[in-house]
Parts: sequence; structure tokens; C-alpha cells
Amino acid sequence: MHSTADQLAQHVVAHMMQQDLFSQWLGIEVLEVREGYSRIAMSIRPEMVNGFGIVHGGVSFSLADSAFAFACNNRNQLSMALDTSINFTHPVRVGDRLTAEALELHHGKSTGLYQISIHNQVQKLVAQFKGLCYRTDKTLIDP
Repeated sequence: MHSTADQLAQHVVAHMMQQDLFSQWLGIEVLEVREGYSRIAMSIRPEMVNGFGIVHGGVSFSLADSAFAFACNNRNQLSMALDTSINFTHPVRVGDRLTAEALELHHGKSTGLYQISIHNQVQKLVAQFKGLCYRTDKTLIDP
């Protein structure tokens, strides 16, 4: 049974996803949402390759950034990125299926800290992302 907070989180993320044309273009699928948490996935397409024949780092960053956004906004409190960083630990190739899991490390009144791990289809860590958000007093959907 999902808690009321988790139900709100799922509703907020569904609303965000409807409006998020970039995440839709990436082919992101929302797998799981709980308060302060998200898990999403996408498959890597040929047009995502850079000049070195591996997937552009911006693709992995964008997947992590979407997981970050879904986790830090899902309490229905508009939150924006203040600082982010990513470490690439393994190359990503066309055909890979990536899963990003966003964990909330700190939930403060005005800031939140999140760690997002990205794994490929064989559970190899391909990137580690950290994001700090600023929380506003605006809501994303009507309560």
C-alpha cells in the first residue's frame, strides 16, 4: 500500500513528465516514484553517439538530471538545481539500457541533496551524479 505522500509524489511526477518534452524525447520511462526518490530508465539510440563512437556524456547527465528533478520536486514544492556534478565511470554504448536511481541524502526547508547512480543493463555503474536543489514556495500542481 502506498502512502498519501507517495501517491502525491507519483501524481506530481506524472504531471512533470507530461510537460517535459526533453525527457519524452530521450525516451525516459518512469519506473518508480516515492517521496524524495525516483527510478527511471531509457534505452540508448544511435543518434546519441559522440565523435569518439561512444554515447555523449550529456545523455547520461540528462538522464541523471531528470531523475534528480523527479526526486526533488515530487513533494509538490518547485525546486531548482543549484549545483550538480557527474563522474563517468564506464563508457555507454548504443543499445545499452540505463537506469538512474535518485536517493535523497538531505531534505531541508530550502535545499535538498541527492545522489543519482546510473547503471547499465548488466548492473555496471556507468555514472554517479550529485545534485543540490533550492526549494521555492511554489507548487507544481494544485493540492
